Amino acid sequence: MDASDSLSGGVIFPKGERAANEYFTGTAWVQALVAGESTFQCPIYNVSFEPGARNNWHRHPGGQILLVTGGRGYYQEEGKKARMIREGDVVKIPPGVKHWHGAAPDSRLAHLRSRRMYKEGKSNGWSP
Repeated sequence: MDASDSLSGGVIFPKGERAANEYFTGTAWVQALVAGESTFQCPIYNVSFEPGARNNWHRHPGGQILLVTGGRGYYQEEGKKARMIREGDVVKIPPGVKHWHGAAPDSRLAHLRSRRMYKEGKSNGWSP
């Protein structure tokens, strides 16, 4: 892992709490920045992945936006090849699309994630 893959110089949000293993493979950390029940109805979280960690396949009824703030990783939609994501990338995930995202094997990854609160409910379909 070289200096460009380290998050130590660019982290501006707290790492948060270790994420539940039911949603992630490997070690990830999650920090709520804007709660889902807030007036804004647009929860925002800082998510940090250790090398090789990723979340399980899942969907968001209202879609999701990832703002990659550090490191390198991958994003994959069901039925498509995984693609590299890195600091500065913006990933727009349409409503209902099954996907996963996480760190490359040799790099950490950090991103802000936001999703629109939607009447159909929270993220769903979690599977490894």
